[in-house]
Amino acid sequence: MKTTLLVMTLNEIEGMKAIMPLIKREWVDQIIVVDGGSTDGTIEWAQENDYQTYVQKQKGFRHAYEEIWPMMIGDVVITFSPDGNSVPELIPELVEKMKEGYDMVIASRYLGNAKSDDDDIITAFGNWMFTKTINILHGGHYTDAMVIYRAYKTTLAFDLELAGDSAFRTPEKLFNTKVSWEPLLSIRAARRKLKITEIPGDEPVRIGGVRKLQIIRWGATFLYQILHDLFFWR
Repeated sequence: MKTTLLVMTLNEIEGMKAIMPLIKREWVDQIIVVDGGSTDGTIEWAQENDYQTYVQKQKGFRHAYEEIWPMMIGDVVITFSPDGNSVPELIPELVEKMKEGYDMVIASRYLGNAKSDDDDIITAFGNWMFTKTINILHGGHYTDAMVIYRAYKTTLAFDLELAGDSAFRTPEKLFNTKVSWEPLLSIRAARRKLKITEIPGDEPVRIGGVRKLQIIRWGATFLYQILHDLFFWR
């Protein structure tokens, strides 16, 4: 089993300098820094430190995923935020759990003693509400259906029809935004009854950079997807 670590960046130079030295390259088979067009030296720093880099052509996380997927060698992908929110020491545990035969392993911010120091009242409630709704309507057993930090089989991008615009075109147009595919991944993995587990994973406060949440637009888009798949995706 080969594993690719995707490090997702957009003006995260401070976080990169603090977090990337903590990641041992032997933990995974491939590390790719996927950049959304940084202007603060993020991509240059990554190149100077011998990381494979890619600058996406279209804006948005899901487009970054689609563009980078053909370049990955991993049977498993770990999506990672180098802004301090993702604890690097959990990477080996995610890899080992995937070796046990899981389709997806989530680093949950709300499992056991794990906690999010980056949550505020609104994001904490939103994460709880969406996770609860996905569990009730789609048969999930998640404590954290929304988090980016997770490992999963790379084939799920196609098996669950995440790649392409079909699942995103209408809500993104309605709400004038771009979203990532983690919530939809959680929904469809639950509906397919895939083998999923979680490990506890704290979410520390972000290091530098700017928080990029679009709470109302993203929330409306995720709610649309939750309801749409209830009736129209099998």
